[in-house]
Amino acid sequence: MDPKLVIFDCDGVLVDTERMVNASLADMVTELGFPITGPECQQRFMGRTLENVKEMVEALIGRDLPGDWPDQVRKRDLEVFAAGVPAIAGIAEVLDELDRRNLPYCVGSSGKYAKMKTTLGSSGLLPRLEGKLFSAEDCANGKPAPDVFLLAASMMGYPPEDCVVIEDSLPGVQAARSAGMAVYAYVEDPACDREALSEAGAHLFDDMAALPGLLFSKS
Repeated sequence: MDPKLVIFDCDGVLVDTERMVNASLADMVTELGFPITGPECQQRFMGRTLENVKEMVEALIGRDLPGDWPDQVRKRDLEVFAAGVPAIAGIAEVLDELDRRNLPYCVGSSGKYAKMKTTLGSSGLLPRLEGKLFSAEDCANGKPAPDVFLLAASMMGYPPEDCVVIEDSLPGVQAARSAGMAVYAYVEDPACDREALSEAGAHLFDDMAALPGLLFSKS
């Protein structure tokens, strides 16, 4: 069945931020006494809320972090984004094709609204997505819980079975499947765990330009 609504994750799917933010996060975690690289951060934390990441880092370092540590990370991320955030190659053309087909789309992200507006604004995509942003900030639970995708579907007026999610993280794929939605995982980034994403129920693709051909039935 062709989808009635496409729900995009933000980081790593619409905007090319994952490598930027995880390099910065790796520096912060290393400073706390747990040496880690950017790609290792992606594999451990990708797709999760920073509140969840805080709990995971606390377990790694064996002590509590300040309550505002997630906000410290967000502040440093915004400083990184000030240099400019590129859109994912090919995503503008994908949105053009969805517009041509009159197929609605929106965003369901673990990131807060302020971050999405900063990154999407820098990339030039925000005008196309304004009013169609949904964040785990408004949900009881972040990914891998299905909350943000169910919120997006409900607010856009579609049942879960009519939705398809475009993700790049394991928690995101798990969230989409828990929501009862089909999911495609964009795996251009070498840090993506292709095997885990596939086992979680995602259809993998590594060329954003190929997405429309995957979404629609051949006629």
